[in-house]
Amino acid sequence: MKFLSLFVACGVAYGGIRAGAFEVDITPTELPIMTSGGFLAKEMKANDGSLHARAIVLDDGTKKIVLAVADSLMIPRELLDRVKVRAAAATGIPVDRMMISATHTHSAPAVMGALGTDEVPQYSLFFESKLVEAIVGASKKLAPAKIGWAVVKDWDHTHNRRWILRPDKVRDDPFGENTVRANMHPGYQNPDFTGPSGPVDPDFTVMSIQSAAGKPLAVLANYSMHYVGGQIKGVSADYFGIFCEQLRLKLGGGAVVPIMSQGTSGDLHYMDYSKAAVPVMTAKYAEELAEQSVKMLQGIRYSENVPLEFAQTKMTLERRYPSQARLEWAAKRMTGKLPANQQEVYAREQMYIAATPRRELILQAVRIGDLGIAAIPDEVFALTGLKIKAQSPFAHTFNVELANGAEGYIPPPDQHRLGGYTTWPARTAGLEVEAEPKITEAVLTLLEKAAGKPRRARVEKQGSYVKAVLASRPLAYWRGSDVASPAAEDASGNGNSGRYEGGVAFYLEGPQKAAFSMDDVNRAPHFAGGRMRAELSGLLADYTVELWFYNALLPEVRPVSGYLFSRGGGDCLGLLANGKLVVANVEGRTAVALRSWNHVAMTRSGDSLKVYLNGVPEITVESKSTASPAVQFAACAERAETWEGRLDEMAVYPRVLSPAEIGTRLQ
Repeated sequence: MKFLSLFVACGVAYGGIRAGAFEVDITPTELPIMTSGGFLAKEMKANDGSLHARAIVLDDGTKKIVLAVADSLMIPRELLDRVKVRAAAATGIPVDRMMISATHTHSAPAVMGALGTDEVPQYSLFFESKLVEAIVGASKKLAPAKIGWAVVKDWDHTHNRRWILRPDKVRDDPFGENTVRANMHPGYQNPDFTGPSGPVDPDFTVMSIQSAAGKPLAVLANYSMHYVGGQIKGVSADYFGIFCEQLRLKLGGGAVVPIMSQGTSGDLHYMDYSKAAVPVMTAKYAEELAEQSVKMLQGIRYSENVPLEFAQTKMTLERRYPSQARLEWAAKRMTGKLPANQQEVYAREQMYIAATPRRELILQAVRIGDLGIAAIPDEVFALTGLKIKAQSPFAHTFNVELANGAEGYIPPPDQHRLGGYTTWPARTAGLEVEAEPKITEAVLTLLEKAAGKPRRARVEKQGSYVKAVLASRPLAYWRGSDVASPAAEDASGNGNSGRYEGGVAFYLEGPQKAAFSMDDVNRAPHFAGGRMRAELSGLLADYTVELWFYNALLPEVRPVSGYLFSRGGGDCLGLLANGKLVVANVEGRTAVALRSWNHVAMTRSGDSLKVYLNGVPEITVESKSTASPAVQFAACAERAETWEGRLDEMAVYPRVLSPAEIGTRLQ
């Protein structure tokens, strides 16, 4: 893992911060009890540890705010609204300065009905009262304090769990339609899948609160990892609760209140499916994060001068209303009982969506000195979290999902094209396709309001490779670091943006060399049936195209893979199923290794075509050119197929690059 700098909260002169923290036990006392977290209802007969509701109240002398987290899968907006009204009456803190979220343990009693599980009403009443008790208790503990925070890049404990299926392995959804091109939990090193459909948010953040005398009062941690589960057999807080217990012990016990909040983990989990299976135990996982937290806490500098701001807005979004045919399909499968299979689950969910076709969401942003917190009532993909962090006006921002409600997954629109569980319409994934960009924009606006300054521009730092490409004066240069369709941004400065079409997943890992990017990861799109097109009016008959490619398909998938690049149907640079490059029906001599990054350049001078693989001449052939202004990457082949995999650093030059110039790209 990689450590970042440690920061201290600071700001204009305030009268000093006061803080209070409190926790209450919310473990069910009446067993057995229904828990939520799977497709079908599950009854737990015992408690495996305890559940808690934990709250922090902060007061900078001008305003008080609440940050609360409860061990639950998800908490409905309606319940939380009642909690806030009751807590406001007892504390005087306005309801629009309260952030309450769920840890997302998949082993807690159901306080909200979803999929095959109904709410447990008696436990919900108990849960609601205990949440109020936690907030009121924290308010009563207010005392002079100081705050600091730290963040590390922890790539070891979270990975993307949503993977892309091969085009010949597309699966049916619960409605009987062949739409599942990407889905969760592919299995370790499963050859039916070509790679993850999104990036990872590796930030592990801890905000520490101490008394004026330096005694630990509370620690609010945030990490984007779904849950561990596995060996858990009873009601459990999962790793979130064990982390808190372990951190308390490591800090000497006492009255400190450790809290783990859920980051943007809608498509993340602990499993690294690119490698062989490694058993993960919940206790060990939590212990490792707690130990990491202790190391981070040791380097934090604290301040009593910590200004607070709290911004909130409400947004109404449509749900994806079922068609009449879908409703008829659902009606035939309604039994009047709890669902017994996946089809019955989604039949019932269509009825819920039809009954409540739109939802009002609460979105929030909090300022704690130079630290920003964004709160979203959904299960948010890592890409969304990264987009918010990249443009937030704060020195560092962390995102809390399933806060102030539970409106289901919000995949970016491009992920909807790939289908899968997180896109199937239900209360757990029902919002309109364009919900994600609308929510992202609203959250960034709130962060601007809380910070009192505009958002940052999303800028990728340039390495030596990028500078060399720009020095060669490309007509267009698409770096592949885009976060959404349709525009493929042109880094050349010539305004030749391309256009993504069809199935494309964004912000995956590209070739990893410091020469590409000075940021943590160089990024690239994964083409899963989609492509990128551009019209280049200044493209001459003689030209060069270069790019990096990562072949994702196994040789047996189909006899001919699609083209990496084509120009107007004339010059077509392809990759055969045997891993060899081909241009103008001439096959290269070198097989390209599967799922590895390689550089390719093609030049045209008159009727002469030359192809270089990793800087070495691979193919030379005489061929006529159509000299079309249209170029296409991950292009259509003879049977309307497209090449499958990742492309990066795609550049087109209106001249022929020399072999020496091409060779410098690999230095």
